Amino acid sequence: MRSQVLTSWARAPLRISFAGGGTDVPPYPQTHGGAVLSVTIDRCATADLRPRADGDYHVESRDLRARAAFAPDELGFNGHRTKGAHHKDHGTPAGDQAEGDGDARPSFDLIKAVLRDLAARRPGRGLDLTLATDAPPGSGLGSSSALVVAMLAAVGAATGRRWSPAELARTAYQVERIDLKIEGGMQDQYAAAYGGLNFIEFAGDDRVEVRPLPVDGEVLEALERSLLLAWSGDSRTDDGILRRQVDGVLLGSERSLASLGALKALAEAMRDALLAGDLATFAEGLRQGWEHKRQLATGIATPRLEELYEVGRAAGAAAGKVLGAGGGGFMLFAGPPERRARMVAALERAGAPCSPVRFDLRGARAATSMRGGA
Repeated sequence: MRSQVLTSWARAPLRISFAGGGTDVPPYPQTHGGAVLSVTIDRCATADLRPRADGDYHVESRDLRARAAFAPDELGFNGHRTKGAHHKDHGTPAGDQAEGDGDARPSFDLIKAVLRDLAARRPGRGLDLTLATDAPPGSGLGSSSALVVAMLAAVGAATGRRWSPAELARTAYQVERIDLKIEGGMQDQYAAAYGGLNFIEFAGDDRVEVRPLPVDGEVLEALERSLLLAWSGDSRTDDGILRRQVDGVLLGSERSLASLGALKALAEAMRDALLAGDLATFAEGLRQGWEHKRQLATGIATPRLEELYEVGRAAGAAAGKVLGAGGGGFMLFAGPPERRARMVAALERAGAPCSPVRFDLRGARAATSMRGGA
């Protein structure tokens, strides 16, 4: 007779950042205050957790076809593979290696950081952890942070811990940016934990305000219909983009600070445009945002991204921008729905597969269930 075991699963949404990206990257929020306008979509990161009897930790990333196994004493992380771990490593296990770190060396460290907390709470009890994301690595959709949020939520469900969205986001930020010292911003963890169409303000590591926007339902539907994702064909590898941006702030670069200030102002203006139902002004803000973002650091606007931007605009898009830190990943276009077919045809002829945008305003969610054991 098969026994029953308690399993848990969690889902955390990916996001589209409309404006303000970069102002959430320390040290700018601490010195000037950051602001980001973003929405979560129907793509997500998933974590499924099933207990094991042998006390070991087995991890599988379905989208990258990567597997690893760790004993409880092999959960140390320092940016390198742990001695004794049995890896079939094809890169980062599910999702970006964070907004701003394309180095694949610490590929399992995000997972180990979460598993260490579980090991401390439930010593001697192993698990099978299956991970997946609905986006290619380096997508610019915030998938690595969403994956950390999903893992934390699944572990919380398994151990009976109830996370508030703020606690979940803050802990994910702690894992990525503080424990592992992966450079990047603060927006993705909060978007994944809270979900929704939000204006998020940052004043430091512990001072984050998530403000849901009460946008009219018809306006939200019209916004969704106006948006289009185009895959550039290149995963973002960073190449030091965020380091150059951070250095610009630390060194007081007038160009960097002016661009970040303009991006923050655009986030506020685009928020107001959405609240007023003015999608034309919103799209114009998106266009201006790309012009400012490309000034932040070399490598953000690659020849391939510039090519696709021009193709999309020529086909009728009112605006376009790269998502994430830049250098690759998805591009977002906005334009009248009646021009969508022409935009899709032109972009796909240029080698950029397109997909519509579908909002999902739910934040991270987790549950447990009883399943048959061995």
